[in-house]
Amino acid sequence: MDVTVSRPLLFNRYCNLRAMILAELFPYANLIYNILLVLYFLTVLAVIVVVLSENRNPVKSMAWMLVLVLLPVLGLVIYLTFGRSLKGMKLISRSDLRELHRMNDYSEGIELDDTLSESSHQLISLVNKLTAPHMFAGNDIEVFTTGIDKFESLKRDIEAARDYIHLQYFIIENDEVGKQLIELLMRKAREGVQVRVLYDYVGSFYVRSSVLKRMRDAGIEVHPFLEVTLTNVAFRINWRNHRKVVVIDGRVGYVGGMNIADRYVIGDKKWEPWRDTHLRIHGEAVAAMQYSFAIDWIFTTRKLLTSPTMHYSAPPVNTDYLVQMVGSGPTDRWNNISLVFFKAIALAKNCVYVQTPYFLPSDPLLKALQSAALSGVDVRLMIPRKTDSTMLRLATGSYIKQCLQSGMKIYYYENGMMHAKVVIVDDEFVTTGSTNFDFRSFEHNFEFNALVYSKEFNRKMKDIFEADLQRCSRVSMGKWKQRPLIQKALESVVRLLSPIL
Repeated sequence: MDVTVSRPLLFNRYCNLRAMILAELFPYANLIYNILLVLYFLTVLAVIVVVLSENRNPVKSMAWMLVLVLLPVLGLVIYLTFGRSLKGMKLISRSDLRELHRMNDYSEGIELDDTLSESSHQLISLVNKLTAPHMFAGNDIEVFTTGIDKFESLKRDIEAARDYIHLQYFIIENDEVGKQLIELLMRKAREGVQVRVLYDYVGSFYVRSSVLKRMRDAGIEVHPFLEVTLTNVAFRINWRNHRKVVVIDGRVGYVGGMNIADRYVIGDKKWEPWRDTHLRIHGEAVAAMQYSFAIDWIFTTRKLLTSPTMHYSAPPVNTDYLVQMVGSGPTDRWNNISLVFFKAIALAKNCVYVQTPYFLPSDPLLKALQSAALSGVDVRLMIPRKTDSTMLRLATGSYIKQCLQSGMKIYYYENGMMHAKVVIVDDEFVTTGSTNFDFRSFEHNFEFNALVYSKEFNRKMKDIFEADLQRCSRVSMGKWKQRPLIQKALESVVRLLSPIL
């Protein structure tokens, strides 16, 4: 008599036994499963309705609908993390906004004379529509292209602070530069200076809680922007505050691309010191920087900055830099900085120079650059040969052929990481700040840029650009076509992810 039992028979018996046990333990399991399934599909349907109601780009809307339908559960998680639109969401209440306006008397701006070009007048008008109308004259601007110079200047200004220090950075590292700055801030707080610090929760994720506790114990008000927890991770992790803004006593302000980290001063094991651009502004334009900080402070802490901290000093003597400030973020009705870039490029008659660590342009901005180059404008793009992100480097590479075909000149910066974010147009306009030339900066990050209208400043920034060219190699179409087939394939695949990188 054969006592052996086949494996399929054993498996079937096991399945039947398990089903019987589950039925005994959970008599309503099937009902609960069906209810959850219906709820899931109703949720997906509701999300699809939301996607359609936002009237986005049809290609984007169709892509998100396919993700939701073809990737059960995972598709919904991906959409909640990367696909939601925050357009129209209010960061602060109307009453707080009115109070901030009341405490700032710069909203009328200044009279513009005929020395500015028609292109500058159009850009100024655009920014006045996008933000509160403002234009500041009589500003003194110092440009930093090395971390050593920038941080030494910043420490001197912090040392001289008497009333308050407002400091906001995407990344605050707990390295030598970070430790020195934190120690200085703590000492100033103990001396009675009001010190307020905002940092991006994800960007500064590795700042130790013990360091933050020491700062708070010293009297510093320090808070994370958009703190991510287990309950809100899907709703906050994709929205980052990338701004780098410092305001000291309403007298001087700093804005640009440098975070607080050793990499800008001594580099690290992989890199020489990063090449970046940062501005120190002395003058009335500091008021707009203070206003931006106040908005983010209210959103984060629900506390309105008091009137005395909103004062700013009179402009320096013998300076004529005209400055506007423009912030941008996922909650704005318009993609403010993206529109400024587009308008400036579209108005270009002679040249457009761009420095950016990551080049992932939206389709309108790519077309603007291509049409400028095709019409005879000298369009130059400077990007790093090696970046801190392989995926971003590959995505950037997917756009180079299209740019070269239109006549754009593309340069690889060879001396380490090029992290500067600068756009120079013709002979009068320059913008620099925290904004990269990519989807994330234009659509997902909170950014802040200075716009400067000055022939003298424009010439100064062009000289810096041309000095950087000496450390670059120009990309030719012939050599670009010879890159490995696997690299071309990876670039094409990664490009599909450009909007969320």
